[in-house]
Amino acid sequence: MDIVIAGGHGQIALRLARLLSARGDVVRSLVRNPDHAADIRDVGAGPVVCDLERATPEEVTGHVSGADAVVFAAGAGPGSGVARKDTVDRGASVLLADAAERAGVRRFLQISAMGAGRPPRPGTDEVWAAYVRAKGEAEDDLRARDLDWVILRPGRLTDDPGTGRVRLAAGELGRGDITRDDTAAVLAELLSNPRVNRTTLELLNGDTPVGDAVAALA
Repeated sequence: MDIVIAGGHGQIALRLARLLSARGDVVRSLVRNPDHAADIRDVGAGPVVCDLERATPEEVTGHVSGADAVVFAAGAGPGSGVARKDTVDRGASVLLADAAERAGVRRFLQISAMGAGRPPRPGTDEVWAAYVRAKGEAEDDLRARDLDWVILRPGRLTDDPGTGRVRLAAGELGRGDITRDDTAAVLAELLSNPRVNRTTLELLNGDTPVGDAVAALA
């Protein structure tokens, strides 16, 4: 497969690119900072410098043309304010989905967040509230499109070593942790299984092998 990952220097994105390139896929990783190109090459992917907060739809369409799938793994990240939660976590996802439609790339995986689509709890920090709101609006935009989309909501992400075993369901799982390693493994498996389609999934650490967990949803 030929796969484009937006937010290619993110921690999940780098893990995913390494998995995909190791199995023989071609990976193009969109990064804002050209200084990150070496890290992208180290995991076997090809860096593409593209700032999704400034790029035009035509530019992004060119970057995703010819791909079999795109993965939205971008995020404003820790320390960013309310405004960038909207321009990156919502706006960049919308831009990438527009580009996928223009380029005829039907498969679209979006990394979202637990709590997206629900009102923030009273007293929630304004930046976190803006993040969850932006993720929810990005989900709504994607669901309205004629694409073969999957929305993945991981739990609290950790850097613990992956176990290869997860809980994955098209429904609410409650609170819990999930390793970045296992999140990347689930995304790689979803890219290999197009029968899992047009669904919103939640992901936590668990006891089911990743391949079985994805296959059960097909």
